Amino acid sequence: MRGFLRERWEIVALCVLAVAPLVVPALGGALGGQITTLFIYCILALGLNVMVGYTGLVHLGIAAFFGIGAYLMAILTVPMYPFQIGWFAAAIVSVLVTAGIGLALGAPTLRLRGDYLAIVTLGFGEVVKVTLRNLEQITGGMKGLNPVPPPGAGVKVAGIDLGLAFAIDPRWFYYLSLLALAGVVLAMRRLENSRLGRAWVAVREDELAASAMGISATKVKLSAFAMSSAVAGLAGCLYAGSLSTTADPNAYDFNRSIMVLCAVILGGLGSIPGTLLGVAILVGFDTVLAPWADSWIQQMNINPTGSSLLSFSGWRLAIFGLALVLVMRYRPEGLVPSRRLAAELHEGHP
Repeated sequence: MRGFLRERWEIVALCVLAVAPLVVPALGGALGGQITTLFIYCILALGLNVMVGYTGLVHLGIAAFFGIGAYLMAILTVPMYPFQIGWFAAAIVSVLVTAGIGLALGAPTLRLRGDYLAIVTLGFGEVVKVTLRNLEQITGGMKGLNPVPPPGAGVKVAGIDLGLAFAIDPRWFYYLSLLALAGVVLAMRRLENSRLGRAWVAVREDELAASAMGISATKVKLSAFAMSSAVAGLAGCLYAGSLSTTADPNAYDFNRSIMVLCAVILGGLGSIPGTLLGVAILVGFDTVLAPWADSWIQQMNINPTGSSLLSFSGWRLAIFGLALVLVMRYRPEGLVPSRRLAAELHEGHP
C-alpha cells in the first residue's frame, strides 16, 4: 500500500481533491476560489520546474509569461475586441503564442549561463510589465482588461448554461483548474521519463558531456524554454478566467516570479510532488492561511489599531525568508527532492 501511494500519489490526490467540494461546503464559496488560485500556481510552478529543476537554467521572469498568457486570453475574448473566439480556443492560441515568445527569448540567450541568464530573464520580465502598463490602448494600462467571459459562455449542455454556471459557482472553475493541473502533472511525468526529459537532465548535469554523447544542447534548451513558457501561459489563461479580468500589470512582477521560484526550491528541484508541496506551503500560506489569521485577529480584537506589527500578514515575508534559510541549511535538496538530486547532494555522506 505504501509503495502504491509513493508511485501513484497523483491518482490518490486527484481523487481526494475531486471529492472535496462534495463534502466541504466552504469550497462552494470564497475558499473554493482560493484553492483554485492554488491549483493555478501549481501549474505555473511546474512550468518553471522544467527550466530550473530539469534543465538547470535560472529563470527569473516566469511571471512575464504568466501575464502574457492572461492578456492574450483577454484580448481574444473580451467584448472590446472583435475576436471573441471563445474561451477554450483562446486558451489554445494563447498557449501556442506564449510558447513562441519563449522560443524567441531563448534563441539569443543560449550561450548564457548562471547569473547572466538570470539577469536576462529578469530584465525580460520587467520589460513585459512596463509594456503592459504603458500600452493602455491595447492592455487597458493599470485597469487591465475585463470582463473576461467564463468558459462556455453562451453554450448550453443538457439545459445548463455553462457560462452562467462558471460565473455563479466557484466549483466549476475549481474542477476545470484541477483537471488542467492533473493534465500538466501527467504530461510532466511522461516527459520526465522520456528521451527529452533525460536530455534535459543530461544538459543540466554536464552540457559538454551531453553534447559529446550526441545530444543537441541548443534544441534541448529551446524545448525547455518553449515548454516552460507554454505551461506558464496556460496558468495565465486560467488566472484571467478565474478572476474575469487580467488584473493590473503589477500582478506579474518580479515578486511573483521569486515566490514561484522559492516554492520550487523549497519543495525540491526537479521533483513534481516537491513542487506541488512547495506551492501548497508558500502560496497556501499567503492566500488561505494569512487572510484567515488576519480575520481571526480582527475578530478577537487583538489588533484594534491595525498595527502591522500585530498583523499576521505583516510578518509573512519574514516567515518565508526564515523557512528558506532553514531548508537551505538543513535540507538543501528540498522537502520532497528527486532521487537524483538527493543522491548528488548527499554523495559522500553516511
